[in-house]
Amino acid sequence: MTTKVILDVDTGTDDAVALMVAALSPDLELIGATTVNGNTSVENCTENTLRVFDYIGKSHIPVFEGMSVPMVRAHAQQAISAKGIHGDLLDLPPARSKKQARHAVDWLIETYLASNGDITLVPVGPLTNIAMAIRMEPRILERIPEIVIMGGAHEHGNSTPSAEFNIWVDPEAAQIVVNCGRPIRMIPLDATHRALVSREDCTRLREIGTPAALATAICTERRIGGYDTSQPMHRLGAAPVHDALAVCAIIDPSVVTTKFIAVDVETSGPLTDGRTVCDFRHRSLRSANVHFAVDADEPKFVRMLTEILSRTA
Repeated sequence: MTTKVILDVDTGTDDAVALMVAALSPDLELIGATTVNGNTSVENCTENTLRVFDYIGKSHIPVFEGMSVPMVRAHAQQAISAKGIHGDLLDLPPARSKKQARHAVDWLIETYLASNGDITLVPVGPLTNIAMAIRMEPRILERIPEIVIMGGAHEHGNSTPSAEFNIWVDPEAAQIVVNCGRPIRMIPLDATHRALVSREDCTRLREIGTPAALATAICTERRIGGYDTSQPMHRLGAAPVHDALAVCAIIDPSVVTTKFIAVDVETSGPLTDGRTVCDFRHRSLRSANVHFAVDADEPKFVRMLTEILSRTA
């Protein structure tokens, strides 16, 4: 039985891999993709998403463009290192297909209200579209079986010492989503930094030779160069592919290890703005609301990527 999913993306290099995994996995049915400002402008994110689907022969999957700025803040924040890791446009041919006319937020609302409550929502960028949809039509919540978020961090951030990029870009939106009352799994840096993809893995992907494997090698090699320069991991020559881990966790939950804890988002701390505040010691007296990933199985993750990206349909 396949799981229906919608991916909400700010397509840079790791979103691209996540989209390909979702589109090609026999265990998932990708209903559509919505785009949001994040790694680059929302217009570029839309173009990149279309490029990915065209390149792997999945141009029938609809793409809906969403929010270009955060919910509350006047201007979109951008991480200093984002361009080095993602660039504005992916190193894939320009898109031939076109985005849909509907705004992403409107489509999310319409799709969930018309659903049977069986479409998992997978935001792997800033949470602006999701929070806007919840605010505009709270009835969609009863139709969302689970929200699987790539975002957050407990040990350390990547945009600030405290904050992970997706949460930091729009912390007010993130606060709405993590407190929405629906089942939530969060795949934070604590897990993604423990599931790296290496240059040797990219060589094997190139040898596989399918469009998805080749595109993943292209995107991940760029990531490795950017991470080695600006955010070196515990070993050089390897980088996290954050968003793809979130998708793989839907296919096989055992690829990550989670703890069910209370999580909230800081929106006004001068040193901690955008931090996901994780109550591992039960000091807040709040009920647990998030299955927060604290570890990942790197060999299993790489195997899943290799097997799924070997597919062409």
